[in-house]
Amino acid sequence: MTLLGYQVFKTVADVGSFHKAADILGLTPSAISHAVSSMEKELGFSIFTRSKSGVKLTNHGEHLLPYVNAVLNSDESLRQSVAELKGLRQGKIKIGCFSSVCTNWMPAIIKSFGVKYPQIGIEVFQGTYDDVRAWIKNGVVDLGFLSSSSAGDLKIEPFYRDPLMCIVPKDYKKDDPDSEYITIEEMSRHHFVVQRESTDADIQNYLKENNLHVQAGYHVVDDLSTIAMVASGFGICIMPQMVMNDIPYDVKMYRMRPDASRLIGIATLNQQVMAPAVRTLYQFILKRYSNL
Repeated sequence: MTLLGYQVFKTVADVGSFHKAADILGLTPSAISHAVSSMEKELGFSIFTRSKSGVKLTNHGEHLLPYVNAVLNSDESLRQSVAELKGLRQGKIKIGCFSSVCTNWMPAIIKSFGVKYPQIGIEVFQGTYDDVRAWIKNGVVDLGFLSSSSAGDLKIEPFYRDPLMCIVPKDYKKDDPDSEYITIEEMSRHHFVVQRESTDADIQNYLKENNLHVQAGYHVVDDLSTIAMVASGFGICIMPQMVMNDIPYDVKMYRMRPDASRLIGIATLNQQVMAPAVRTLYQFILKRYSNL
């Protein structure tokens, strides 16, 4: 397979259409179709299924996609290394992040990094912890933000400690009105609004470590929905402090005893072989946001 073949494979898989892939790559639809047919003939099996609803990867195609991503990422790394040898800083970086990093940090990162390195583009992929971890492993992104407890077997460089806070409705009456803390025992008597483990792994770990068996009648997916349910009096929740920046709902926030935090870090598939542009952004983020 040629490098163009890999680009066709990746683009068709991303957009689900020969016509759209042709527009992106500056080719004709027939050229895309011919390239795919040639690849399938060379491989000896089908990599796409064609239907009226679009084009999708077969099981064999899904298996090959991470390797295709790896080839294209290696080509991008080579281009960046050559540019670096010529004294240039250029390239494109794909970065995965979860919601609170996307809203709190990414706009400033993109702007400030762009001013310093205008030839380096940043493409952002937002998802859950599980999404980011899978994107890193499959080569969809070059690096990603994860908490240390959600990184799994990926090597992560922790750099930011984000306290976990208990969020309650505005009319909530604490056991001890003069205390700035809320205890595990007090929280155990209330209903919780919770999210899936892939979204709030650090919070789930805190509940398990402190034997807090929550009464949960509301299971939502995103942070804003969770806070909205709490603000409406349907329960309490635990949230990282960063999430609470610019929340539009009127709620109260308390530190907890025992206290806890999530460690946010950057993960890559291999820190030793990062492309020059990726390494530059990696170091830029560590320097700008580290509070450890």
